[in-house]
Amino acid sequence: MSNTVTQADQTSVGDAAWGTQAAAAPSRLKDILSLEDFEEPARRYLPRPIFGYISGAVETNSSRTANRAAFAEYEFLPRVLVNTRGRHQKTTIFGRTYDLPFGFPPMGGTSLAAYMGDTVLARAAAELNTVMIQSGASLMPMERVREVGPTAWFQAYLPGQPEIITPLVERAQRTGFEVLVLTVDVQVTSNRENNVRNGYSSPLKPTPRLAWDCMVRPRWLLGTFGRTLLNYGMPHLENMGFPRLPILGNIERPNMARDGLAWEHVELMRRLWKGKLVLKGVLSPADVRIARESGVDGIMVSNHGGRQLDYTVAPLRMLPAVVAEAGDMTIMMDSGIRRGSDVLKALALGAQFVFIGRPFLYAASIAGAAGVHHGAKLLRDEISRNMAMLGISSLAEMKRDLLVPARGPI
Repeated sequence: MSNTVTQADQTSVGDAAWGTQAAAAPSRLKDILSLEDFEEPARRYLPRPIFGYISGAVETNSSRTANRAAFAEYEFLPRVLVNTRGRHQKTTIFGRTYDLPFGFPPMGGTSLAAYMGDTVLARAAAELNTVMIQSGASLMPMERVREVGPTAWFQAYLPGQPEIITPLVERAQRTGFEVLVLTVDVQVTSNRENNVRNGYSSPLKPTPRLAWDCMVRPRWLLGTFGRTLLNYGMPHLENMGFPRLPILGNIERPNMARDGLAWEHVELMRRLWKGKLVLKGVLSPADVRIARESGVDGIMVSNHGGRQLDYTVAPLRMLPAVVAEAGDMTIMMDSGIRRGSDVLKALALGAQFVFIGRPFLYAASIAGAAGVHHGAKLLRDEISRNMAMLGISSLAEMKRDLLVPARGPI
């Protein structure tokens, strides 16, 4: 990351988009003052099964809770009397410079929660000059998302079967993605009891309960699902490596034998894929070492937002050890980030870029592109204010010595 960007350099395509989108923000967003404020309006807007699927974690929710708690373990040690008037948030990863240090991670079923959700996030990311990662479990063809989102990456859920891996990797290559992300922490379906309690399944099963949950949310029923049916027909899982599967119906989802996925398949993908290859869901430094030796370009330190294995360690806690083993690999992180202070703490501990999921999906749900831009502006402004008070002008200056361990009660 460069430290030499001048104040004049700050007027970029991404910066120009801020003013335009802020002016167009709907009045209903005026009381949204932080990313966490999007959750309650989304709860009111979305049918219970869909909101529960997005918000829930696994079993006791311990991992999700720990993700947030980890950020309270560090406090800032600011420097004063430093001129920070020329501060900027430009971040370079994989040879490309972005205007923000945060992006939107892969989220399955996005277009079920927000009208055209995948393209909304992809287009917004391009306008803001940041990264959006399309999920393999998304409801729009990767070709359409890539067309509107030139800064988008693609994430795959793959089994240990070369006959599925090869055509999907080749399709993503033809589509023009520069970065391919393989999620590696979904060996089996997790025990998301909240999905059962809320009536969520994939595909969604038509039941009286589901019908009622949708009917009492008419804005979603007409504005999201109805408009999708009218303009595009029934949403389908489009990019999983098996034939298109409708999101609604009494149909069984094909069994993907992901518990057979192994390092040999990563090495196969490395041979097939010409761009940058990232593994998402890595926490152990031992796995980071194997990834480096296998030619992987980047690691997303993640516990899937607390949605896979309960009581999994928080990614923030593992960042220093992962960075120590990473060598030249790019290190990114997701899970639990909600504030500008969280972003800066992750960067100080060695992440080069971070991803924030649930809040931006809530934002897209309730206000489309304007909601996403509003959320991004809130987070960008938090980071900018914190940088000024910390005494730094570039994110490269956000070093470990600006953090101290938080003290418990005296």
